[in-house]
Amino acid sequence: MRILVAEDDPRTRAGLKEILEAEGFQVTAAGDGLEALAAFELDRADFVCLDIMMPGMDGYELCRRLRSLSPTVPIIFISAKGEELDKVVGLELGADDFIVKPFGVKEVVARVRAVARRFLAASGTAGTASFRMGDLEVFPAELRARRGEAAIDLSLRDVKILDLLHANRGKVLDRNTIFNRCWGIDYFPNSRTLDQQISQLRKRIEVDPRSPRIIRTVHGIGYRYDG
Repeated sequence: MRILVAEDDPRTRAGLKEILEAEGFQVTAAGDGLEALAAFELDRADFVCLDIMMPGMDGYELCRRLRSLSPTVPIIFISAKGEELDKVVGLELGADDFIVKPFGVKEVVARVRAVARRFLAASGTAGTASFRMGDLEVFPAELRARRGEAAIDLSLRDVKILDLLHANRGKVLDRNTIFNRCWGIDYFPNSRTLDQQISQLRKRIEVDPRSPRIIRTVHGIGYRYDG
């Protein structure tokens, strides 16, 4: 899933890019409204996060242009302009949500996941409706898993990893294969990055993360799901 970020402040732009890439999204970043519009026209993003106050073209006008090009693309305003009128204008222009700066990482992740769930469910791009891994049922379109009545929030990358392991049950997947399929072939592999991702995922999906039964480690090679 590709996200276009339009933000003129370089630190905020870099921060959003880091947050969203950690979630498993492919991110294109633009420093102003005109650059963002050109990027969208060249390669239609699945999702857009945009600031209001930008040089060249402000976020409101950019939102109008994007809506004329793609009436259904999810749009989130992320802006320091947090007055009620600003939010109302943004939502009336067709934005799906509005996040006020300064923002926390958890807030951005939660709101992006919520809009992404609606997009995935409506577009049918999340693959199968659900699949089981032991007593865990994974729902890709919801970016969630369930164990009994308990719901577990997942990132897009978490879902990619679980789907890959499930599709290759009983097989050992080496680190390069997991990186290429779940991060992309352009990502420079780092074993610590993968281990940290698996460790955090285990904390959410395993009954006992210290003795995992869903994602098993094959030392020196990679990971395996036995089914």
